[in-house]
Amino acid sequence: MKIKITTYLVTVILFISILTTPTYASDKNGSKISVVVIDPGHGGKDPGASIGHAQEKDIVLDIAIKLGSILQQNHPDVKVIYTRTKDVFIPLHKRAEIANKSEADLFISIHVNAVDAKSVQGTETFVLGLHRNKENLEVAQKENAAILLEENYQATYEDFDPNSDESYIMFASMQEEFQKQSVLFASNIQDEFRTHAKRIDRSVKMAGFLVLRRTTMPSVLIETGFLSHSKERDFLLSQAGQSTLAKSIYKAFDNYKTEVEEKSKFNLVSQQIAPPPAPTEPVNTQIETKPKAPISTVKIETKPEKEEIPIVKTKSDLYYSVQIIALKRNLEPTPENFNGETKIFRVDSPDINRYFSGKFETLEKANAEKNRIRRNYESAFVVAFRNNELISVKKALENR
Repeated sequence: MKIKITTYLVTVILFISILTTPTYASDKNGSKISVVVIDPGHGGKDPGASIGHAQEKDIVLDIAIKLGSILQQNHPDVKVIYTRTKDVFIPLHKRAEIANKSEADLFISIHVNAVDAKSVQGTETFVLGLHRNKENLEVAQKENAAILLEENYQATYEDFDPNSDESYIMFASMQEEFQKQSVLFASNIQDEFRTHAKRIDRSVKMAGFLVLRRTTMPSVLIETGFLSHSKERDFLLSQAGQSTLAKSIYKAFDNYKTEVEEKSKFNLVSQQIAPPPAPTEPVNTQIETKPKAPISTVKIETKPEKEEIPIVKTKSDLYYSVQIIALKRNLEPTPENFNGETKIFRVDSPDINRYFSGKFETLEKANAEKNRIRRNYESAFVVAFRNNELISVKKALENR
């Protein structure tokens, strides 16, 4: 009980700090939002939530088209891109790819929910993060189950199992560069759903959605209501209800865009690169004074890889490590960028850069490293590599 209360308090503090911190998103050109990707969930062979003739894929497509139309009418300077405009199946990773290739400034994924309890109703908006309760996990599992319809999904999603609790640990440090902006937009959406659409507010939440995992911009996943609630189902199926929901999302976007563009340019940086001035925080003072020593930086950069993190040579080239963080941007794995840690190495991929501490021959040693490094990186978790390819710990143990 004490752990649950502590987790709840941490979550509350996080959201309060995010919502009260005057930080704003900016696009690649500065502080202007010029490209928005609207993603109607599911489609084609994947109907999503279904009750009778009501199917999620149809409802969310209608809402998405209505939203895009309103947005284009009121902001002709904003380019609107849809991940789909008809009833076709689009893999989750392709949806994120569409957003990334178009260099979008905002990604809006629209969905409809359904649960066994027929009394549950209301709207909720998710940002990417580690789920805080079973209910949030279940929502993510339902939406992520779409990958089971994709060919070779194990390779595409790195052995991710949408039904395994362990698979969701990876979301602890994903997309944190855009979390504040995402929560800001999500809170605007919930405000408009409550005030304009008169819906029950189920709040802004975090969970591990694969469709948000690979996006390189502020992103939200909106659950616009519950098909399992009879009155809400009627509302979702009606043209008036869909238009009201679309207008609410647009109003939230309009407010968000105004906030962003009225403020000065905001360049989001990680705490390790260039934290905002804060004399009371010792980490910031340290980092600001060290970039003036490029020669020592080069020395530190090359030594750890050769001396401190040797690759373990086993018959199968299997070793364990500890993932401490995942970022969109590329950081040099030097001690000054990682709280003095000297065993950091980086693994790059097209959409995300992962940072790990140490290479260990046994799982026991990796767990010891995880426990140690969680003092600075509380979301750290153990992973495994075979032939320098990231695999699940479960698979490593099975094939040892």
